[in-house]
Amino acid sequence: MAAFDYAALDGRGRTRTGVVSASSAREAREQLEKRRLLPVRIAPAAARERDDRRSPFERFTGKDVTLVTRQLATLVTAAPLEEALRTIGGQAEKPAVRRVLMATHALVLEGFRLSDAMARQGNAFPPLYRAMVAAGESSGALPDILERLADLLEREQQVRARLFTALIYPAALALTAIAVVIALMTFVVPKVVEQFDSMGRELPALTRVVIAISEFMAGWGLPLLALLAVAAVVFRQMLKRPAFRLRFDALVLRTPLLGRLIRDVHAARMARTLSIMVNSGLPIMEGLMITARTVHNRVLREATDAMVASIREGGSLSSAMKRAGVFPPTLIYMTTSGENSGRLAPMLERAADYLEREFNTFTSAAMSLLEPVIIVLLGGVVAVIVLSILLPILQFNSLALG
Repeated sequence: MAAFDYAALDGRGRTRTGVVSASSAREAREQLEKRRLLPVRIAPAAARERDDRRSPFERFTGKDVTLVTRQLATLVTAAPLEEALRTIGGQAEKPAVRRVLMATHALVLEGFRLSDAMARQGNAFPPLYRAMVAAGESSGALPDILERLADLLEREQQVRARLFTALIYPAALALTAIAVVIALMTFVVPKVVEQFDSMGRELPALTRVVIAISEFMAGWGLPLLALLAVAAVVFRQMLKRPAFRLRFDALVLRTPLLGRLIRDVHAARMARTLSIMVNSGLPIMEGLMITARTVHNRVLREATDAMVASIREGGSLSSAMKRAGVFPPTLIYMTTSGENSGRLAPMLERAADYLEREFNTFTSAAMSLLEPVIIVLLGGVVAVIVLSILLPILQFNSLALG
């Protein structure tokens, strides 16, 4: 069976688009006519799918999900769901986004729930996203859930964009510094050494060390780069082994600054997600089970799974967090207060706001310090290289004058 994209007119003269499975275009036309739809255009969907796979810039990315969610949250408050999907899909610029939305629209017209229609679109919509949409449909609060989802996704996009923007200049500065040092050690220092060798004098210790490093880089630089590339490939393959990945993730969490940063980001994201789920009427245990699949750090994933087991045995969310031992005390305290006062969702949201502010403050301070640190290190290395060249010159001048 092949898939065909179609555009057809219904009994009211409105345009309907979607995907239909048939062995030929003629059979697809017959299926549409049985649905009382007048076909206007029928084309194989496989060609479009190949075009989507051909270009990496036409995939359904996280930014696409965020934009679609915000548009859908805005339109469903004023228009039926199927009309909102058709409008957003029709104006989408990226073929992959248009294909996913039109396929979702077609399934909704056939009677599928929105969450079920999204589940049939491969990996376009994450499991946690679909679970929240399903909760919104069950509780009759889909517009509110979509609004909260849009806020959550936009906040995550802002964090990523802030980190990316903050790291661009330091990364460019670090690469420039490395290139300058390599150029000095492989091109400038050897030329100066030739002049020193012709003088037949003993060189200062600093100069001899710099010359030895320069000779090593000139002779073993390319083999060392090849060795590093092989080591990176081997390390990537080793990360696919569960035991090695678990030990590596545990080591990362024990790193003084990076470990705290990863834990706080995970805690803030989980608190924000659970807050939305509690407000939506979705069981906390189900939310934790879905959240665990999206956690990349294996230690944090196992801690989340352990929380699920603890709650299944009758424990509270705060006690499960304490037992996990990877969450900030602030989150545990505010979760306990929320459970005792019956205001769990607002307290989780406040905890997420606090942790995100701490994360933003920490990253802003770290990024502001990173630039001068790189400049000082580059200046120190260049100063050592220049000093190693000037010392013999000054030594020979003093000997000549003496």
